[in-house]
Amino acid sequence: MDKSSELTTMKKEEIHLADWQRIVFGEVPGGFYVELIIRAAIIYLLLMFAMRMMGKRMSGLLTRNELVAMVSLAAAIGTPLTSADRGILPAVIIAFLVVYIERWISAFAFRNEKFERYAIGKLDILVNDAVIDLEVLKKVRISRERLMAELRGSGVRQLGSVKRFYMEANGAFTLIKNEEPNEGLLILPSWDREFCERLTRSVTQYACVSCGLLQPKTIDPTTSCPHCRHTEWQAAFK
Repeated sequence: MDKSSELTTMKKEEIHLADWQRIVFGEVPGGFYVELIIRAAIIYLLLMFAMRMMGKRMSGLLTRNELVAMVSLAAAIGTPLTSADRGILPAVIIAFLVVYIERWISAFAFRNEKFERYAIGKLDILVNDAVIDLEVLKKVRISRERLMAELRGSGVRQLGSVKRFYMEANGAFTLIKNEEPNEGLLILPSWDREFCERLTRSVTQYACVSCGLLQPKTIDPTTSCPHCRHTEWQAAFK
């Protein structure tokens, strides 16, 4: 049995729930804790250097490419931080390799739009001219409840004030409001009746409860929505 196996392998009879010294301090010599401080300092500096080399985006919302790089760094750095039998050099090599690959992908994506969409992703339009695109919601795996919450968080009360609502490649949301708000589907919680009653109901238009498409109140209430085929309508709000 090699040295690393001796450090990491324990027999069943050696494991005791009352062995607090082993649980708290482990099986490593006391001097390893001094070494641990040195390892942590080196790896901290290495991680800071790697994030700096990959750009400011690493401290904000991450793209798919950046998230993969961060997970790879975490996997490479975690083991030598606490394992007495593992050196730091492999983590340094992996960190430099991850940084190089991430920067190469970013540079190539800048020159190739098709590759950029594949590697980093593209934005999606969730709301287009006050109408929710349910197919896009399904594709990006965003529920209507999550969409409504994001819109409310941006100060939207009804869809008529929304020109575009984008989901960016990094998962962030961007709202473009109509210059002149129209009537639209109310997105406030139905149980908040006191606040809903302060808003003005439309006297001329219905809104599809599912997607927000507007139709005149002269339509048959059982009519299917031309956009999403839903059959439930409610009065639009101003």
